[in-house]
Amino acid sequence: MRTSDPVTDLLAFIDASPTPWHAVAESVARLAAAGYVALDEAEPWALAPGARVYVVRGGSTLVALELGSVPPSEGGFRLVGAHTDSPNLRVKPRAEAGAQGVRQIAVEPYGGVLLHTWLDRDLSVAGRVVVRRGERLEPALVRIARPICRVASLAIHLNRAVNDEGLKLNAQSHLAPHLALEGAGEATLLSLVAEAVGVDPSAIYGHDLCLFDVVPSARGGAHDELVFAPRLDNLASCHAGLSALLGATGPVRATRGVALYDHEEVGSRSRQGADSPVLGDVLERVAHALDPRADALARALARSVSISADMAHAVHPNWADRHEPGHLPRLGGGPVIKTNANQRYATDGETAARFAAWCEAAGVVPQHFVTRSDLACGSTIGPISAGRLGLATVDVGNPMLSMHSCREMAGAADVAPMIAVMRAFFEERGA
Repeated sequence: MRTSDPVTDLLAFIDASPTPWHAVAESVARLAAAGYVALDEAEPWALAPGARVYVVRGGSTLVALELGSVPPSEGGFRLVGAHTDSPNLRVKPRAEAGAQGVRQIAVEPYGGVLLHTWLDRDLSVAGRVVVRRGERLEPALVRIARPICRVASLAIHLNRAVNDEGLKLNAQSHLAPHLALEGAGEATLLSLVAEAVGVDPSAIYGHDLCLFDVVPSARGGAHDELVFAPRLDNLASCHAGLSALLGATGPVRATRGVALYDHEEVGSRSRQGADSPVLGDVLERVAHALDPRADALARALARSVSISADMAHAVHPNWADRHEPGHLPRLGGGPVIKTNANQRYATDGETAARFAAWCEAAGVVPQHFVTRSDLACGSTIGPISAGRLGLATVDVGNPMLSMHSCREMAGAADVAPMIAVMRAFFEERGA
């Protein structure tokens, strides 16, 4: 649950969220504590101005809204979008593998993983299982808190050229972690998971399981000015948007909220990704619940604006030449506005100006990032939401290093300013 210090609260949020399903569960707990009520997509919705509601799809995507003082067709939507997933190693359906007297786990890279960063770490398994309880199949969260596996690197004595030629890992052959030694006992991954859930292994009918580093998130640096944690990309943005929403005062005319999606790291094309109808479905139903006219959603979207929040690339002191000169975001330097002429980011001059104004209202000075013209630019949910719904969108994020590593790094001083700017966005009057 929430704590008063934003950095401590961020670390707690990350540690409670080893998987997208846990991130949504933690977000739901915080929303429920603030009076938000769940809506069932399969049921009719009865809504009124000021209502606080949320929708969960697939267990790993969340849309939460505080309805404005007027219908969205008159006040529009103010939305912060982020994603709950992070690159990692996922357990294959038939998880048990083995070789040379070692029981291993069959895994598959999820997203753009920095593979070498998963070597020689104390790992465990978390995620979602589907269990049979009587006549029903029900999802259940699982998290094995202790380290149970490890992906061992090859000793330098057997790979003498590794420091000069670089480490080359084969995703199929080199990433299966050690789970147990043959003959040490009868436990399997499935039995460990079943024990953690409190069911017999035969009751588990399906699973979505991820490896995660059991080392807790921490503040670091000589003056505690750094954050060392897994999954900063993009749980830090989820935390910022959620914290701003829960801390925003009101009422305001606009309906404000967050959309936290799964599957951004693999292209967003799923039933609960940003490239699905999930946000449009929710916004349409909310708009029409308060204004039954046929053009209610179109009018609402024409008045709307969104912040696409995804972590940004801080300048690396050892590789500063990989950045565009004049666009060198620094850790601790505040929120970053991300721009790409080819619309890999959704920012344009108008939305950048609006974000700069919200920064000014919060007493924050933004930084800027543009990818070098001779490098490919990554992307976010921003262009997807803008394209699907016609939402005016700005892409932003806090600066970080070690992006897509098993453990990442950010600046502690950047946590509070982003929340403050998002609060200014949510609280802006007259929208």
